[in-house]
Amino acid sequence: MPRRITTCVPKLSLPLKPPLGELWAMKESVIEKLRVLAESAKYDVSCASSGISRSGKDGQLGSAHGWGICHSFTADGRCVSLLKIMMTNHCMYDCAYCINRRSNDIPRATMTPAELVELTIEFYRRNYIEGLFLSSGVIKNPDYTMERMVRVVKDLRTLHRYNGYIHMKSIPGASEALVREAGLYADRLSVNIEIPREDNLKLLAPEKDHQSVYQPMRYIHQGFLESAEDRRKFKKAPRWTPAGQSTQMIVGASPETDNEILKLSTKLYNVQGMKRVYFSAFVPVNDYDKRLPMLASPPLVRENRLYQADWLMRFYGFGAGEIVDDAYPNLDLEIDPKLAWALRHPERFPVDLNRADYEMILRVPGIGVKSAQLIVAARRHSRISAQTLKKIGVVMKKAQFFVTTGEKTGGIELKNIVFSDNTPILTSGKAGLIGDTHPDLIRKFLTTKKPRRKGDLDQTSIVFPE
Repeated sequence: MPRRITTCVPKLSLPLKPPLGELWAMKESVIEKLRVLAESAKYDVSCASSGISRSGKDGQLGSAHGWGICHSFTADGRCVSLLKIMMTNHCMYDCAYCINRRSNDIPRATMTPAELVELTIEFYRRNYIEGLFLSSGVIKNPDYTMERMVRVVKDLRTLHRYNGYIHMKSIPGASEALVREAGLYADRLSVNIEIPREDNLKLLAPEKDHQSVYQPMRYIHQGFLESAEDRRKFKKAPRWTPAGQSTQMIVGASPETDNEILKLSTKLYNVQGMKRVYFSAFVPVNDYDKRLPMLASPPLVRENRLYQADWLMRFYGFGAGEIVDDAYPNLDLEIDPKLAWALRHPERFPVDLNRADYEMILRVPGIGVKSAQLIVAARRHSRISAQTLKKIGVVMKKAQFFVTTGEKTGGIELKNIVFSDNTPILTSGKAGLIGDTHPDLIRKFLTTKKPRRKGDLDQTSIVFPE
């Protein structure tokens, strides 16, 4: 399962030396705007990785090497930063779930395109950031806002020859011409769905509809496909939004089930060519609005389970209907989706790791993509054993219940296992393979914290007799 990606707003107590006269006055006003607009942008999480790699070039400023966003972690463990900011937090809409809604009495600010360009370049030169994530509230109308945002990214690329990463939000309802122009300069474009079902969107944001969201998505997808075709024909054809597009859904602000959310995600991947679908746990910033649910805290565990399910669909060959369905419309918050699926399908296990195909090995809890590849490679030279699995890095705490190596017996030795509620799962004997042990007992074993005392040995031991 992937590590959950978190984002944060960079600290803005910047060590800028105050110049004299009007120049410092201008800088001070920009920094104050930055404080307001960076705070307003922190709830947008659809910017966790760039998906683009571009080397630096002579005469240009910066580069993009698969970097993540705003204190995120890349695949190789690097922590990188990006200026995550709104052009303005003034907005013509009054969405119930948004901190920047028209009716909220909050500090407001607007940056001009020139101020945003200068700020980005100055921050890059000081090594504060490695790229730009630009979003905005909607002022006057979508096209007016989009035109000003396009001017920012265009000036960065053409006037300052900035070669770093740029992720720009496309404004719902913007014209095709502006979306096409934005794709010439931005590495990634995104349009947020926000609420998965349109009837719930109409309830919480009466001035919005899904049509205004899906239309620019289609423009982006079509432009991406046309650019890819041009590059196949002409080697030097310009790249158009090379990192594709992403979107974000708010989880918990409306009563959609996980089944509905994951089905919509599948449709977006297959039809709109989405690179990533992000899930944002609903933060009750407008608790006075009676249309919103009363939550003690954001549903962060549910958000994490949705990311895990999304990972299974993208890299493990699962379909949305396998992870959730009408009988199980919501993900289990206590265990991860892969383990939940395995416990619901005991007839598919145990899996003989020396004979099973790669696709079935991937479905074993505790075995990831890399481990499955290593298992398939290792068994070409020798039989897979318990020691092999340990060396490969398989999470045996989970996998031991679902795999066999074709030896005489297998599984886990359970001796006097007693849980914190004093309920024994098994007083003595051997169990562990899911065909021999009820799935509910395996679930209880994996989810119950066993009491430990100083000097106690681990009461479970993997047994694979030779």
